[in-house]
Amino acid sequence: MGHRIGIDVGGTNTDAVILDEELRVVASVKSPTTANTGDGVAAAIDAVLAASGVDVTTITHAMLGTTHCTNAIVERRGLGRVGVLRLGAPATTAVPPLEGWPDDLRAAIGEHAYLVSGGYEVDGRVLAPIDDDEVRAACERMRGEVDAVAVVGVFSPIDERQEERVAELAAEVLDVPVSRSARIGSLGLLERENATVLNAALMRTLRSMADGFVAALAGRGIPAEPFFGQNDGTLMRLEYALEFPVLTIGCGPTNSIRGAAHLSGATDALVVDIGGTTTDIGVLVGGFPRQSSHAVDIGGIRTNFRMPDVLSVGLGGGTIVRADAAASDTTTATVVLGPDSVGYRLPQEGLAFGGPTLTATDVALAVGGARIEGIEAASIDERVGASAWQAIRELLEDTIDRMKPSAAAVPVILVGGGSIIAPDELDGVGELIRPEHFGAANAVGAALGEIAGQVERVYRTDGDRRDSVADAGREAADRARLAGADPATIEIVAIEELPVSYIDGQAVLIRARAVGRLAA
Repeated sequence: MGHRIGIDVGGTNTDAVILDEELRVVASVKSPTTANTGDGVAAAIDAVLAASGVDVTTITHAMLGTTHCTNAIVERRGLGRVGVLRLGAPATTAVPPLEGWPDDLRAAIGEHAYLVSGGYEVDGRVLAPIDDDEVRAACERMRGEVDAVAVVGVFSPIDERQEERVAELAAEVLDVPVSRSARIGSLGLLERENATVLNAALMRTLRSMADGFVAALAGRGIPAEPFFGQNDGTLMRLEYALEFPVLTIGCGPTNSIRGAAHLSGATDALVVDIGGTTTDIGVLVGGFPRQSSHAVDIGGIRTNFRMPDVLSVGLGGGTIVRADAAASDTTTATVVLGPDSVGYRLPQEGLAFGGPTLTATDVALAVGGARIEGIEAASIDERVGASAWQAIRELLEDTIDRMKPSAAAVPVILVGGGSIIAPDELDGVGELIRPEHFGAANAVGAALGEIAGQVERVYRTDGDRRDSVADAGREAADRARLAGADPATIEIVAIEELPVSYIDGQAVLIRARAVGRLAA
């Protein structure tokens, strides 16, 4: 029998599961996330292998969901140096590349941005032709100074030919990876440019994580093909992930949403994932995470590539609770929940574990809302416990209300190791579901093995629009195949058509999404 291993690296814990061929959980474990995330991944693999007792030679696929790229952007560390080639002179000189970026992030990727001739009008006419010599000269100035290049053309999603030519020239001169904006973002020059530059900056970042992951598998004799989780809750092959590392940024919450759907059997619900530091609430629609329709801010940078619609608040099992019983009346205490957390240090710093810090987990244990085998509840002031427990409940209810599609009660699936701090009843919730293995739902979601491809493109539809729809579907299916889907299982699951203004004749923006099962 074949098996697959799924790993999700969070800020507090690294979770690992092993699934059998029927996608049943054989074993699940939690291991503290380490400063060097690769060490934590290796430890989680060892722990889940020991817990499952499976023969490593039967593990055919290994999936990793990681916040490594997100952390690199937020913390401004480990990013590659990027050369930016915007094809938009003379039309876009008023707003140069990297405009509005935080100074520390600009410094992290380097000041190597060039505005060269090129671009298209919104109706597909050439705005300005590209100049090969101008592009080569800009690349020569970047020689030895950059680790990757981002190529961004004005309205390139309408016509990719200029970007393709400039990417060829950059690769010839510099011999470094090249990111093209038409394959990453949507219409909207600056947001698409930002997403492409971040993608280029993360290429080296994810490479280091991938090398550690592959080495950990090889060192344990696991003959599995490695995959990475992506933002829509599906997977992509290692090679595809290394080309589009920015697509891993939102995979943590989406893994939890997909895992919650699998473990509970629900297809439409809210998923509340409570970790050690934050609570992430997403919407499950048809078994997949709902995607955000708005531009997403990442590390202070506005982007427009696909991301899950997730609301995060600073509440987790390790959230620090500050209380002042003396400053209130005789029945309640004044409490403040976080937003800071002891994170992966909870077993050392929480009161119930012998530490000095009052956390949300201590509160849940003290009021009888949670139990942890082998751990006794710490003694805390009853008023503090009651007030903090009520504050936790109100924060969860308010956050759920903000994500509900209507005022009606909705089913809620509780997952994540920190979900033990959630009360058994919440106002506005029709059914509260805690599935088996809820603590490792994120790792289960990473291991499920569905592959997706998505395309977003503007088409002129003066003729039969069905031809344009079919073309978008074919490209989405091709991207799913490149990401690792079995071609025989690929289906077009969504087609969206939006009219485009300011173009003579008819034009439409078509978004197509294809999903297939993991190739054997």
